[in-house]
Amino acid sequence: MRILFALLYLIQLLPFPLIQKIGAAAGSAAYCLAAPRRRIGRINLEKCFPEWTAGQRRRVLKAHFRQMGILLAEYGLCWYGSAGRLKRLVSYRDRQILDNALADGEKVILLYPHFTAFELAVYALNQDVPLISMYSHQKNQMLDRQILHGRHRYNNVFLIGRNEGLRAVIKQIKKSNAPFLYLPDQDFGRKDSVFAGFFGIQTATIAGLGRIASLTNAKVIPAIPTRLADGTVELRFYPAWENFPTSDRQADAQRMNDFIEERVREMPEQYYWLHKRFKTRPDGEAGFYD
Repeated sequence: MRILFALLYLIQLLPFPLIQKIGAAAGSAAYCLAAPRRRIGRINLEKCFPEWTAGQRRRVLKAHFRQMGILLAEYGLCWYGSAGRLKRLVSYRDRQILDNALADGEKVILLYPHFTAFELAVYALNQDVPLISMYSHQKNQMLDRQILHGRHRYNNVFLIGRNEGLRAVIKQIKKSNAPFLYLPDQDFGRKDSVFAGFFGIQTATIAGLGRIASLTNAKVIPAIPTRLADGTVELRFYPAWENFPTSDRQADAQRMNDFIEERVREMPEQYYWLHKRFKTRPDGEAGFYD
């Protein structure tokens, strides 16, 4: 692990285009070598894009692995690169939506799905916007310490352990003016989840967004990071959702999934396909990854 950290430190000293090429090459190698992850990605794309040919799905999956390799290579920049360099690599679109809400004293939840440019974007944003986020501790203690150190590099984040639960999140939002960074699009099992459609698939979906918004009177502002052709990242803010939340947890979860699906269709290679998003199935339905 020390060797990996040292390598990432050295990589961040290189010109940005070269970092991108190294990351893309690493991702291409991982596509060939990481057969279990490649299989998960293939199944996910088959389920979500049945109208595509096998060749189309394979091309997107290969591009996705390259994006994941770039994400890994950029951790050196996030952890060790200068703050100014990070800022220059990230641009904003419609950031006034967030700035105006905070200036008005609004509580804000940033809906932030798992797109592959999410780390670079949030490290740039966190330099001048305090954030609340949940954190799952890593099994490897050295990696866990490094990630936590990186998260706190600007002393501008409030991390809440996932085991602390929703009550700790609500408490922190209420006493702080920091937006809550909400990454909802993973399968955490049946507890606290509802089944909502995602690409036409009944998907176990954490229903916390509506509940947190209701208990804190917070606005939900989606934020989507997109890697541009030159490798830099654009973080786009979308208008705060109106008439949200409702009294229907399943309908609120469906609205969230529909929004994420729309963004995924715009840039499918940049969405995180390598985890078992559809692991939890409705009763009586066979598993996708067995």
